[in-house]
Amino acid sequence: METRSGRRKRRPRRWVRIFLLLFTLCLLGTGVFAYNFYTDMVSAVDKMHNPISREVSEKREDKVEFKEKDPISILLVGVDEREGDAGRTDTMIVMTINPETKSTKLLSIPRDTRAKLINPDNPNKHRVDKMNHAYAYGGIEMTISSIENFLNVPIDYYTEVNMQGFKDIVDAVGGIEVDNQYEFELDGVYLQEGKQTLDGEEALQYARMRKEDPLGDFGRQERQKEVISKVIAEGKSLSSLTNYDQILEALQENIVTNLTLKDIIGIQSDYKIAAETIEKLEIEGKGITLNNGVWYFHVDDITRQALSDQLREHLELDKKTVAPGIS
Repeated sequence: METRSGRRKRRPRRWVRIFLLLFTLCLLGTGVFAYNFYTDMVSAVDKMHNPISREVSEKREDKVEFKEKDPISILLVGVDEREGDAGRTDTMIVMTINPETKSTKLLSIPRDTRAKLINPDNPNKHRVDKMNHAYAYGGIEMTISSIENFLNVPIDYYTEVNMQGFKDIVDAVGGIEVDNQYEFELDGVYLQEGKQTLDGEEALQYARMRKEDPLGDFGRQERQKEVISKVIAEGKSLSSLTNYDQILEALQENIVTNLTLKDIIGIQSDYKIAAETIEKLEIEGKGITLNNGVWYFHVDDITRQALSDQLREHLELDKKTVAPGIS
């Protein structure tokens, strides 16, 4: 990944279980509160469940089968959705999981990436804009279709987190500890540099800040991943089990996914072995400013093809040529 100054910096993170642990946050299967927890979990996941219009991606011939341990792909998105605003995706991460090779690949797509935004109802009709605008124009389905076109890989499932309401989740787990690298003030919240415990509102602004960060949006994406990881760590603690009802309430209000509870349990039991090897792929590109004065992150077709080849091979799919990009 490149910054606007052309520097590349690797920041590997071990948070591959985000989508799994968000739903099994209170240690599913633990004897403590087992019956009540399970019934409440069923209700919560039912409220979070939001299927999309298709059953199988056009880039697949058959639907993946968990019992066969087929490699799967999941799109993880963090959405900045405020009152009166359709919202935009702050974080977009394509995750491919192959239980047979015991490996997982993560690819973070910069929000300013210039791309064709594909209308799933009319794939031949598209608009060119920043990738994160796809959500504002057509929600999660347009986001999925646009990323599939960009990488020429299928997206089997998605998990969407509302970053605006994420503060409720942070409060539900009792706050998180971070080591803040930059002193800043944002929307009335002041955070000093150094180690500290954040409540929900502070964590939200910590995840949103970008102006004081020399990495800009890329730095913000990393802090969002950090916040999610810290929430998971807090939610996994035994003490959180006594507060599981508040945690589930916060989750069901701020997370939507097309995964069912059966899917989640199946992934947790049969696919967690894929966390043994985690590879974070980087998108190389350059910043460009067009005549309209808007800055974009440009990724050439050679780079897109190389990324597509890696992800398709990991999904055990034949390599195919990516659709022409934008000059």
